[in-house]
Amino acid sequence: MSPTLDPRLQRLLGGERNALLRKRLRRRFERTPPGAAVEGFRIDKLTTEEHSVLASLLGRPVRNAQSLQVDVRILDAAFQNAGIATSLRDALEQLDGPITNLAAARLALQALWSEVLKTCIHPELIGLLQAPAGIGLLKRVARQSPPVARDLCQRVEAVLQRLPASGITRSQLAAEVLGDAHSLDSGKPTATVVLAVLRRVTARARDNEVAEFESGEDSEFGASNAAAAEERDRDIWAKAGVLVNELARPVLFLNVPMRDSGNHGLLPGEPVYASLRSLLRSPPSWDVAGRKVFVCENPNLVAIAADHLGSSCAPLVCTDGMPAAAQRCLLSQLVKARARLCYHGDFDWAGVQIGNHVIREYGAQAWRFGAGDYEAAVGRASGHGQTLAGKAVRALWDDELALSMTKHRLSIAEEAVAASLLQDLCAG
Repeated sequence: MSPTLDPRLQRLLGGERNALLRKRLRRRFERTPPGAAVEGFRIDKLTTEEHSVLASLLGRPVRNAQSLQVDVRILDAAFQNAGIATSLRDALEQLDGPITNLAAARLALQALWSEVLKTCIHPELIGLLQAPAGIGLLKRVARQSPPVARDLCQRVEAVLQRLPASGITRSQLAAEVLGDAHSLDSGKPTATVVLAVLRRVTARARDNEVAEFESGEDSEFGASNAAAAEERDRDIWAKAGVLVNELARPVLFLNVPMRDSGNHGLLPGEPVYASLRSLLRSPPSWDVAGRKVFVCENPNLVAIAADHLGSSCAPLVCTDGMPAAAQRCLLSQLVKARARLCYHGDFDWAGVQIGNHVIREYGAQAWRFGAGDYEAAVGRASGHGQTLAGKAVRALWDDELALSMTKHRLSIAEEAVAASLLQDLCAG
């Protein structure tokens, strides 16, 4: 509001009683294309008092009506002749401040966001921000502020320049690059955008996923939420060589050969745990090229194999359910060392989900994990088995498996088929 507002203008159009009317009149100017004049319009849903105000300004009789045709030129002339404003627009701006043209404001804002993108130099960040979802994420975490977004992008690029790392902790990376050990904690703006970039890189690097796991809620066997969910933040950081809670949930394995095992305390025939910290900071030199490495879901199977076969057991790795960061790291290292992974898990829907993940992500083969193997296990099962529950999931490696499991509705634990699995581990 102008500090020298004419009292007559305040009486004519000011006050709280006319606030909604003024807002509607301002909207007409806000929505007009830049450079265009507002000459006339019809305004509806007027209260009796609002109709009276406009009719008086237009020099028309007051009627019991809810709409009115407004000739802006007549209003401009009325304000000019009274000497209280140069136009209707001037009167509205005196009362409530400058009127911003929405189209012009949008163009100006778009130009500011374009400048933000032009300041980015890291190709992966640029690729993310060129996608609608990526720029939308940036705007959200920057709270719709281009200056904040520009600073945020600089911080993100500074972090990306240090990746991939070789086993640095997330807090140390944050402190060294950004000066705050907590600036890359989960939920922080910089961490959110960095993780989005890393997820994009990971998604582009992995093999194309099977179409039925990405589409169709009407599919007979839909992909589970767990299988389709994005990787956890800790796993994404780990793929970039950054440690988050690096001592949690180590990976269990047995007899996986390496060229120099002196520094890893390995004893033939004894199961070993390796933390994500050790795998990233001192990666073993795995001696598995062209060799089968069996992968199981449950730690109990590793114990059974160690008890029965000891040092003669074939290389065996345990995912301990859905692989976490340490498990994923070891599987990736083994694939890079040209191992041939063979996976087995529980015959339940969670086991199939895990199997889909391991086979899709690491190119593993199914290991006694098909429909025929399930049918054989059902035939040997006692009459007190656990009923199969949950939503059916199609197996990437065998379309018949889900059909067979749905038919029998019986869950078969991996330990229940240990005898057949030991045959392969002994021969391997």
